[in-house]
Amino acid sequence: MNLDELKEWVSSVVTRDYLWMVEVFVIVTLTLIVAYILARFLDKIVRRSESTKSLWDDALFEALQKPAKWMVWVVGLSHAASIAAAQAEISLLHLIAPIRQVATILLVVWFLVSFIKRAEHNLIDPSFSHKPMDATTAMAVGKLLRISVIITAALVVLQSLGYSISGVLAFGGIGGIAVGFAAKDLLANFFGGLMIYLDRPFKVGDWVRSPDKNIEGTVEDIGWRLTRIRTFDKRPLYVPNSTFMQISVENPSRMLNRRIKETIGIRYDDADKMADIVAAVKAMLEQHPDIDTGQTLIVNFDAYGPSALNFFIYTFTKTTNWVRFHEIKQDVLLKILVIIDEHKAECAFPTTTVHLPNGIPEGHPDHA
Repeated sequence: MNLDELKEWVSSVVTRDYLWMVEVFVIVTLTLIVAYILARFLDKIVRRSESTKSLWDDALFEALQKPAKWMVWVVGLSHAASIAAAQAEISLLHLIAPIRQVATILLVVWFLVSFIKRAEHNLIDPSFSHKPMDATTAMAVGKLLRISVIITAALVVLQSLGYSISGVLAFGGIGGIAVGFAAKDLLANFFGGLMIYLDRPFKVGDWVRSPDKNIEGTVEDIGWRLTRIRTFDKRPLYVPNSTFMQISVENPSRMLNRRIKETIGIRYDDADKMADIVAAVKAMLEQHPDIDTGQTLIVNFDAYGPSALNFFIYTFTKTTNWVRFHEIKQDVLLKILVIIDEHKAECAFPTTTVHLPNGIPEGHPDHA
C-alpha cells in the first residue's frame, strides 16, 4: 500500500466513523479557549471599572463575570452533547434542548440577582455617591426586584418544560386562600414589614425603643418577616414585623435636642439667697455654648421640700449624641455647685429635727 492509498483510507475511515468525535473535540477545545479568553477579558474590565466612581459599571461587570463564563460552557457542552447523542442514537437527545434552556434561564437569573444585590450595595455606599440612598429604601427595592426576577424565572422555566402557566396561576389562586389561612402570621409579618418600608418609622442604624414592650436598641436589619435589633448589651433581638403594627415605637435617633431636667435643693437657712442663685444659674445657662437657647429654658424656685428649698432647671442641649450630652450635663451641674458656693449657700441633704417641749431630763446621758 503506497502513501496515497493510506491517506485515502484514513480519510474515509475518519469521515465515516470518527468525524463526530473530531467535531466534539473541536467544540470542547473552542469552548475552553473562549471561556479562558472571556474570563481574562472580564477580569480586566472589572479591574478597570473599580477605578471609576460609577456604581453601575461596577455592579454590571462584577455580576456578569461568573455567569458569562458558565454560559459559554453551557452552550459549548450542550452542542457537543447533541452531536454525541445523535451519533450514539440514545434516548436522551430530546432532553438536551430543555436542559440548555433551563440552564440559560438560571444563569440569567444569577446575573440579574447579583447585579441587583451589587447595585443595592453601591447605592448606599458613600464612596460612590455624595448623597447615598437610604439603606432601608435600597434594601426594600432590592428585595422586591429579586423576588420579581425569581418568580418570573420560575414561570418561564415551567413554560419551557411544557407546563401550562395558566394552570399554575389558577392553582395558585385557589391554593392561595388555603395558604393564607394557614400562614396568616407569616402574612401579617410580611405586611408589617411592608408598612415599615412605606411609613418608615425607623431605618437601619436608628435607635428605637417601645414603651409598650421591652424593646430597645439599634436596628441592624429589616427583613420581610423579622427585624433584627441589637440591644445595648450587644445581644440580638429578633422582633416579628407584625409586632410594630400593634405597639408604639419611639425613635430617639430623630430627636432634635436632648433635655436636662434636674431639681436641686438648698438649705432653709439660705432662703434669702434663693433669688440670686436662680438668676445666676439662668444667666449661666443662657451663656453656655452647648445649650440651645432657642428651646424652652426655665430656672425657677419650685417647692418647699421636707429638708430643702427646691429649684429646678429645664433646658435642652444642642447635641443629640448620648455621650456628649452627659459631658454637657456634668459641666452644667458642676457650674451650679460653684454658683451655690459663691453665694455662701449649701446644698441641702435630708435632716430630721426633734423638738422636746420639756428638754432633756436630768440624768439622761445626753443631758448637758
